Amino acid sequence: MPQRSASTGRILVISLHGETPALAALLREAGHALVTVQDPDAALAAIANHAPDLALMDGLRDADAEFDLIGALAQGDDEPRLPVVVLLAEDSSRQRLRAFGAGAADCLSLPCDGDELLARVRVHLHQKQARELLEGALRQRQELFNLIAHDIKNPLTSVLFAREMLALPDVRQERVARYLQIIEESTHEALDFVRDYLERQSPGGPRPDASSPSAPLAATLRWLAARYELQLEAHGLRLKTVVPEGDACVAIDGRMLRHVGENLLGNALKYARSGGEVDLVGRPGRPGHWQLVVQDRGPGVPADFQPILFKPFQRADGRDVPNGLSNGLGLALARQIVVGSGGRLWYEDRPGGGACFTVELQAATCRDPEATDQTP
Repeated sequence: MPQRSASTGRILVISLHGETPALAALLREAGHALVTVQDPDAALAAIANHAPDLALMDGLRDADAEFDLIGALAQGDDEPRLPVVVLLAEDSSRQRLRAFGAGAADCLSLPCDGDELLARVRVHLHQKQARELLEGALRQRQELFNLIAHDIKNPLTSVLFAREMLALPDVRQERVARYLQIIEESTHEALDFVRDYLERQSPGGPRPDASSPSAPLAATLRWLAARYELQLEAHGLRLKTVVPEGDACVAIDGRMLRHVGENLLGNALKYARSGGEVDLVGRPGRPGHWQLVVQDRGPGVPADFQPILFKPFQRADGRDVPNGLSNGLGLALARQIVVGSGGRLWYEDRPGGGACFTVELQAATCRDPEATDQTP
């Protein structure tokens, strides 16, 4: 009796010329879950309905439709989708070559040794698992890179703004010191993002703080107002800030909350260019929660665009902004940060016209509100 495989999975068994109970029994004995079909359409449907880890085509003959099915199973849009192991009805080198050419991962001729078949299945399952782990790691690294790149973009945008203001021939002298301060603080902020990223990538780098994070809401609002008030003013927008009373804190890392607020204010800066007032508000939310709200009197978000508003790389009407720095990642990253902290971020049309973005986070105990107040 064959030994039970250490690596099991869901196998799509395609028996185009009649079921083979012995094969099914062999695979089930090894611990695999089976989905058995007997025609090409059912095989293709099973991929969507059952998400198999491997396809096993039993008794391949010489019909063109069978080789077409191998190709459809094995090839995704851009890369191999599913390992396909083919059992040939006869030991034919021509059929074997055609099967490999169509995309088969492996071929055996019938009758075949059960232990060998299970061993080959196990190898392909291991390879698929390793490939998926690698793809997942690469995807996570790309997401982290996107976050770091966007983190750096915000302070660099502030540096660019301050430099442009200083270059104006009629720059107001009483603001020169403030513009220079924005350049210095934003540059250090960008360097801190790079330093933190590099340290976390090193083997002996610091690990994330295991204690529960908290951020003082009032201090965060004051930091955001000081950073963006002049930028909004330069585009004909007035910033009205409403700071909550008391020591209101929310359960999120302070830097991440500032990053979310920057993305929302930056969004108003980009799209609410018709003038008017931008509100930055801290207020109570549901019981045990606080809200950070950014709302404007701009054009708002078109109804047909709202369902994809928080998806990556989306821009309303495909528009870019004058500085060319918008890539449609800001809102997607902001929601990812908020949801990752157990909160919610949503959009709604503002009564009377405009956009309203609301961040709602669970209330937390402030560690030291004064120490965290980093107003620029």
